[in-house]
Amino acid sequence: MNKVILLRIGELYLKGKNKGFFEKTLLKNIKKVLMPFDCNVVKISGRYLVRDFDEMDYNQIINKLAKVFGLTSLSLATEFDTSKENIENFLKEFKTNAKTFRVSVKRADKTFPVASNEYERYLGGIVLSANNHLKVKLKDAELELVVDIRENGKTYVLTESIPCACGMPTGTSGRGLVLLSGGIDSPVSAYMMAKRGLELVGLHFHSFPYTSAQAKEKVCKLAKILTDYTMELKLICCPFTEIQEEIHKNCAPEFMITIMRRIMMRIAKIVCDKYYAKAIITGESLAQVASQTIESINVTNDAQSTYPVFRPCIGMDKSEIIEISRKIGTFETSILPYEDCCTVFLPKNPVIKPNLEKVLKEEAKLDIDLLIEKAISKLEIIEI
Repeated sequence: MNKVILLRIGELYLKGKNKGFFEKTLLKNIKKVLMPFDCNVVKISGRYLVRDFDEMDYNQIINKLAKVFGLTSLSLATEFDTSKENIENFLKEFKTNAKTFRVSVKRADKTFPVASNEYERYLGGIVLSANNHLKVKLKDAELELVVDIRENGKTYVLTESIPCACGMPTGTSGRGLVLLSGGIDSPVSAYMMAKRGLELVGLHFHSFPYTSAQAKEKVCKLAKILTDYTMELKLICCPFTEIQEEIHKNCAPEFMITIMRRIMMRIAKIVCDKYYAKAIITGESLAQVASQTIESINVTNDAQSTYPVFRPCIGMDKSEIIEISRKIGTFETSILPYEDCCTVFLPKNPVIKPNLEKVLKEEAKLDIDLLIEKAISKLEIIEI
């Protein structure tokens, strides 16, 4: 008998002829997060197994695996060769302090000679004989004892299923560029698109000396937290001070944010070109602030049309976004009081429904190409 960790997959079941690509990528990601540990990972039909691990590392391994996109759940299981004798002998020795229980038999191996329902009742009697205090409860039992009989000739007995991150394996949907600020929303957007299989590159705009070194460190910390889910994340820091100063000096103040965001989109397009990203990701939520009205979003989108812009938070309210940020561990860092560039030079009355013609008229007061060229020449690459 061996202790193993049984890993279950989700949406990959829906794939057709390209299913092997998704399974291969998921296996690669599993092995990557388990590199610090001495263990082996193998694939069986519809499952992955972690073998030969030190039980002292179990909690750390579980914490890592639970954040791997593509896995739906995992369980610590006892593995042995499939036979009625082995299964029944194991359950004769099974002890528990639970008060109610049920037995569930999953018979993936259809050559096993006893039907699942019939075997559940029989095995339940064995467990009752070994634990006189127990009572059978088919719904909402305190303990569910699962006997998973697989096609590989092995049976896995387990009592707990730990939920994982679900989604699609990171790297199976291409690469996306996330505009990563120090706020709450953009890390959540990054997480949600990574969950759909995107490999991520981060782009952060900073306005030193108007923003502090701590503001930049805060974003690096957020990127580090995200790597628990994304495997790795290249963070590109773009200086934005001169651009903001020029907008402030030359343009009507109510258009400040709109023009800033349009220039950010242009820079994002160039970074996508350079790093082979296929989409731009933002943390915008409709109507949350003045720059996130339909009119503002349309004017921002007009700045570049090469890449789609994904806004996974667009239909969420703040409480929903905060709930996810707490779940993924970014909230406490996001609320640290270090301002990002978007809070510098904020106008008192930003335009809520910008007119594109008026925005273009204001932009004409700037040498935008030169400003972007200068900013791009000073990009800083940080490997997280």
